[in-house]
Amino acid sequence: MVYEFTDANFDEEVLKADKTVLVDVYATWCGPCKMMSPLIDEIAEELGDSVKVGKVDSDENPEIADKYEIMSIPTIMVIKNGQVVKTFIGVTAKSEILDALK
Repeated sequence: MVYEFTDANFDEEVLKADKTVLVDVYATWCGPCKMMSPLIDEIAEELGDSVKVGKVDSDENPEIADKYEIMSIPTIMVIKNGQVVKTFIGVTAKSEILDALK
């Protein structure tokens, strides 16, 4: 399952999560984001409940983009215990993301 994270639910759903969270920050007009979207969906399906996977539309949720100083999209963050432990910018290999989630 892929969650939709927003400015309103980010603290509760991501920062207070009791497991590792993968956050894909994207925009609907972004070509590379569209390339990454199916990979994010695959990761969510493969890892099931072991990791929480979600997406944030940066245009609709500017507070998150500002807080994490996101200048380029897609930006993919791995967050553990409320802290960003790994960030990927641009198109990234699925294997690299999976390695970061281990």
